[in-house]
Formats: sequence, C-alpha cells, structure tokens
Amino acid sequence: MKYAFAKRVQHLQSSAVRDILKVVNSGNVISFAGGLPDDDLFPVEAVEAAFSKTFQSGKKSFQYGLTEGYEPLREVLIERMGAKGIKAKLEEVMLTTGSQQAIDLFARIMFSPGDVVLTENPTYLAAVQVFQSYEVNIIPVESDEHGMIPEDLEYKMKKYMPKCVYVVPTFSNPSGKVWSLERRKLLLKLAKKKNVVIFEDDPYGELKFNPKETYTPIAALDNGKHVLYTSTFSKTVVPALRTGWIKGPYQIIRMMAQAKQAADLHSNSLAHHALYHLCCDFDLNRHIATLQKEYFNRMKIMQNLLDQADLPGLSYIEPKGGMFFWVRLPEEINATELLNTAVENGVAYVPGAPFYVSNPEQNTIRLNFTHSTPDKLEQGMKTLVNVFQNAIHLEKQEV
Repeated sequence: MKYAFAKRVQHLQSSAVRDILKVVNSGNVISFAGGLPDDDLFPVEAVEAAFSKTFQSGKKSFQYGLTEGYEPLREVLIERMGAKGIKAKLEEVMLTTGSQQAIDLFARIMFSPGDVVLTENPTYLAAVQVFQSYEVNIIPVESDEHGMIPEDLEYKMKKYMPKCVYVVPTFSNPSGKVWSLERRKLLLKLAKKKNVVIFEDDPYGELKFNPKETYTPIAALDNGKHVLYTSTFSKTVVPALRTGWIKGPYQIIRMMAQAKQAADLHSNSLAHHALYHLCCDFDLNRHIATLQKEYFNRMKIMQNLLDQADLPGLSYIEPKGGMFFWVRLPEEINATELLNTAVENGVAYVPGAPFYVSNPEQNTIRLNFTHSTPDKLEQGMKTLVNVFQNAIHLEKQEV
C-alpha cells in the first residue's frame, strides 16, 4: 500500500550517527562514533540507592506528574545553574525527555515553514534534523575556533532576519571548540538589537578538563529575555534516565509546556524523583570531577596517537572538555567512502560531512574518546590510521 505521509516528512532523514551505531553494535568493532559516556563510570550504586529511596517514599512518585516536571528537582537545577551565573525562577524551568526533546518542543512552538535559524557550520546533527522536520530554513554562519565570525553573523542577522540562533558554545558537537567570552557577548548584543532568540545547547559544559577555567554560559550574561538554555543528565549521570531540562523566558516555557502536554503529558517522573534523591544524597560534583580527570586522560591518549600518525596535513582542535576530537584529514581522503573499510577492519568513526549545513568537507571526521578504554583507544587509533594511510597509498598509485 502507498501511504499518504504528511508533506513535512519529506524533510526527515535518518541520523548518520544512529545508522553507524547499528552497524557497530552488531559486531566486534571499536567505536569512536557515538557520543557515549563510559559505562564503567556510571554511578550505578548511587542510582540504585536513589531509586530505592524513591520506592520507599510512597506511591506518589508512581502517579502522573506535572508537565513541567518534579518541582524539587527543578529547584535543585535552579541552584546548580545559579552556580554558573544563570538566574532562574521555577516557572522558567521545565524538565524534558533529554535535552533533545527541548530542541524539538522549542522548534514546534517557534517555527513556521520557511522561518530562519542561524547555526554554526558544522553543527549538532540532531538539531539540524529537528529544524528540517519543521521545514526551517537553516543558514550557516562562518565560524572559527573562537565561535561565529562577527562580520558574517551580523551580515546574516541583517539579511535573513532569523527567529533564532542555535549554538553549542562550550565543547561543541562536533568540533569540540569553546567560544570566546567576547564572541558570546557579541552574539547576545546582536540578538537583543535584532530581537532574536538564542538557543544555547550545553550538554557537555560540566566536562571541562581544567577545573580552574570558567566558561560563562550565554544565559548567564542575559537578563532572562533572549536566551534559552538546555542541558542534560545524560553525560554526567546516565543516558538511560532520559532527563534534560530547559530554562528560558516564561512565555516560551509556557508554550513549550503546552506542546509537551500534547506530546507525552510529562517526562519520566519516577526518574525525576530518583534524580532528586541522587542530587541530595550523592556528591554529584565529585563524580563529575572524576569524569573530568578520566576523560582528560583519554583525550590525551587519542591526541598523542593523532600526533604520531604519519598523515601529512592532518589537523585538529585540542578539546578543552567534552567528548570529541574534530579532525581534518589529508585532502585526498573521503571519510564517508572509507567508513565501510574502517568498520571491516574493526574500527568506526563518524564522517564529518553530515554535520555541515552546507558545503560539507569530506575529509573531516568526529572521534569520540570517552567511551573506549585506554587500551581500546590505542588499538582502534592504530587501526584507523592504518586505514587512512592505505587509502592515501592507493590514491597515489592510481594517479
């Protein structure tokens, strides 16, 4: 039967990362593909204790909850965001099914077909998927290692009159870079001038490698009117709880809550109760410090192996936190075409092309360093470098 799908689904595309993970999970492959934390570092005992306390607290946690989410957990998040300089009231914070749902709900209530959103290029692939599903016109802004380039940002603000600028300014996905404070302030200044909303996605901000460094969220610079800020427990506790949150102007949060009522009534309130107990009874900051130290060590292992690779023209941005290396390979390498060869040799990565809104660079890749153990990092990177070296050798032979 030929099904009459809605016109908007013509814009839907499968996630390159998810498709790769299907292949990776079906075999014995060392994967640098997914944005996965390390299973062995999950605070399993703390999560188990939190759920046990939830079960002992009575049956209220088993009942339907508020669309905006469990109030005590939202109060905890207000306190945690306050430590970063972000001021929030209870009615300005909503819990979501991962921060991915926050992006979707925002797009649902904000965009009509043809509306414009500005993004970096490359940018977070799943956000692009959301915007495309709502038939948004996505315009890339030229960027460097410090963030969006001011001249191009101002030009495109004026030319396209966007409704929103979507950014991942701290340890971005995929490039792992950190925006300078100057660029953050400039974006906010332009957004206020043009009456544009900034959507600040911050899933990795806790995973900084230098505890003394401070990366001020754009939301901390705002008066509460122009910036939505979203984050998640997926990278610091466990992904399976699927709990994120969004903070923003009350009028927008209220509309998103109405959209959420239509989507799922509310997120997993049992998980909300457990996370509240975990935040109260478990030293989450100390756990995050452990993650920071371990992920830094793994990043350095991967960096050393990249430095040792005999691949002329290879370059990367050294991550100051987060989960990824963004690597530019020699120009003759097409990372998309070589992926199957890499998987056949027992290692996987994500080609960089799907992260681009326009003009994709085929010789780029994203590598995750947080999920693999040090020995797997070394084994997998040696295999991967060998795959690329062989590809260059074959290219020269054909020429």
